[in-house]
Amino acid sequence: MQKLKLYENKTLKLTNVLIKDILFDEIDSYHIEVEKMKNYLKCQGIMPVGPLVQYTKSMVNVEGQIEIDVKILIQTSNYINNLELSYKMESIINVKNCMYVRYQGEESNLNFAYDKIKLAAFEENIPLKGDSYTVFIDQNDDYILADIFMERAD
Repeated sequence: MQKLKLYENKTLKLTNVLIKDILFDEIDSYHIEVEKMKNYLKCQGIMPVGPLVQYTKSMVNVEGQIEIDVKILIQTSNYINNLELSYKMESIINVKNCMYVRYQGEESNLNFAYDKIKLAAFEENIPLKGDSYTVFIDQNDDYILADIFMERAD
């Protein structure tokens, strides 16, 4: 069974998305932030819909240092108009023209899915925007099933 199958020209569409920017000092408490978001939704009487999605983008700042932008995205059953300051809400996130890989295996090897997309893009001279969306479909112990989307820049 092939662990990494690459597809091109895929679209990721998310609706009623609650978004939390993860600050550098919150990276270690990532799972706690996810639980806070779920509890916030529960308090609002709104249900999460679908799997957890993580947005990641790395960039080089003016000082030549790498900065990483990480966001937690949770689709919800309803749009929330009045949010706490630490959250944002988008009615639709539609990311077209993506390279896509479905990964299943040990979580420690998830980086190979990102590498497969980057290598294929390099070999085919396909520019990428430099961001990724990881959709965590299933996770048990160290086993993970995830979809990775990387948007093309052409």
